[in-house]
Amino acid sequence: MKLELSPRDLASFDRLMHMAALNNVAIELYSSYLNFTPRFVTRELMDDISSGGDRESMQYAYAALLAAAMGLDTEKKAMDRTFFRNYVIPSVTLLDPAAYTNDPYYKNVKLPRVKFKDWELTRRSYEPFEAFVWRSAVCESDGREIPQLGFFKDEFTFPAVLQGGREWMTVTPNEIETMRTPIAAARGRVVTFGLGLGYFAYMAARKDGVESVTVVERDRDVIALFRDYILPQLECREKINVVCVDAFDFAENTLPSENFDFAFTDIWHDAGDGLELYARMRRLEELSPQTEFAYWIEDSLLCQLRRIISAELDSGEGATLSSYAEIAKLLTDTSLRSLVKSLKKT
Repeated sequence: MKLELSPRDLASFDRLMHMAALNNVAIELYSSYLNFTPRFVTRELMDDISSGGDRESMQYAYAALLAAAMGLDTEKKAMDRTFFRNYVIPSVTLLDPAAYTNDPYYKNVKLPRVKFKDWELTRRSYEPFEAFVWRSAVCESDGREIPQLGFFKDEFTFPAVLQGGREWMTVTPNEIETMRTPIAAARGRVVTFGLGLGYFAYMAARKDGVESVTVVERDRDVIALFRDYILPQLECREKINVVCVDAFDFAENTLPSENFDFAFTDIWHDAGDGLELYARMRRLEELSPQTEFAYWIEDSLLCQLRRIISAELDSGEGATLSSYAEIAKLLTDTSLRSLVKSLKKT
């Protein structure tokens, strides 16, 4: 995108690019930590440096250990101290297991350990003090995108469905937190794309304001596992109907004539593989104007798109932007939701 900015707007743009660069640093550091050393912090390390057993002290001690594992030198380097204060400290949360074990799915669904062809129902766990993403990044008014890492003091087990040994769907704090908003919005006749362990379908069907939940899933084997071992445990199972069809085929050819009130899409592993699928479904929305659409981790997908556009702002190609106000508007969630429909590749 070509930039023709005044000196004042150029200074604002430089600050924006600086913040974007810091956000990228944060993403790289946190991704590396979670991929390679998520169990670096142990109970023994926490006992060595924690000044007390209260929640605030434990979170600060955890943040200090996290910074050390990331290679930050908060004693000698002012930039590292600033990064620690602005990113690491607000990123760490000690979670209460009861907030999740009291979830209706946890209380009412007892997942057996079953293998069927390439699929497996099982349970996995977070070790004490193991780090994991527990909710979407927090976007601050100054442009910071702060990853959100959670940890438990004791082992925490959770249901999981695997395909070929790879986690396809889990019911962890992250799934529970990131589905609260679409579950709250579900109403009337609901369709959800992607079955997994049936968490969204179950939680939506439990609502009095939801008449029915149609689950669109293309894999017959995972449908069989759900129907045999999970659906019979759901007290609202009469509201749930599973159909075996591709999500995009259904959205293009069936949804427009079925008058669903609410549609929820959850057909990606994470933000890394979700942007193109999200863009494709967004383009199909116009075929069903009567339906309200929602998407799993949409805020994270928009953050990823915002980073892509920020990296291209000074590439010298595309439309000309003549003011910082245009740039700021371009990067809002509203503009990004519109822009993503034109996205072909990421």
